[in-house]
Amino acid sequence: MGRLQRPASMVFSLAIALALSGCFGPPAASPGASSSSPSPATTQSPSPTAAPTPPATAPPSSTTPSPTPTSPAPSTTAAPSSTGLPEQLAPLTIYYVAVGDNGASGPMIGCGDSLVATHTAPVRFTDQVGPSIRTLLDNKSRSVGMSGLVNVLSQSTLAYVGGSFDGTTITIYLTGQFMLAGECDIPRAKAQLEFTAMTAAGATRAAVFVNGRPIDEVLSLK
Repeated sequence: MGRLQRPASMVFSLAIALALSGCFGPPAASPGASSSSPSPATTQSPSPTAAPTPPATAPPSSTTPSPTPTSPAPSTTAAPSSTGLPEQLAPLTIYYVAVGDNGASGPMIGCGDSLVATHTAPVRFTDQVGPSIRTLLDNKSRSVGMSGLVNVLSQSTLAYVGGSFDGTTITIYLTGQFMLAGECDIPRAKAQLEFTAMTAAGATRAAVFVNGRPIDEVLSLK
């Protein structure tokens, strides 16, 4: 019986397979897993920073200082004034001098002069003496408007500080200095003060003190 013949192509393919198996060894083993897997890096949490300690302060004193007592200011009124009078609204009467009038316009005074009453606009007051004397002393003009009258007290530095009335005599107290223009101004100044005070109080006579001294004593030195 004849031998079976294999096709040439099959023989050739087998030869190639054998040749390749002789050139390459068995497949290399896969690298094994590492015996110790690297531990993941541990990040240390930062320690909390301690808050700064505030400086120690002394506790407030429990004792409250007592306020220093203050004494009431003393009264600056040198003499008592009229009190308990109702408020009024009326003009004030102020006296000025008509020089050389020889008593034609009012009481004759000084060197042949006249004392003349003038009136202000209505003002409110309880004691008319103080406002009247202050109005006279506050007038710093020697000529009284266009009347031709003269105020001989215009340059003086007098101030009214108080007064008293006994039903007959009005007494007023002044401080400051007389500044008069001449000898004839002495009786004029005295008359202006006395008549203004008497009319305001409804008195029949007046006593004037300047810095605690009677007006006649003060003016005798002029």
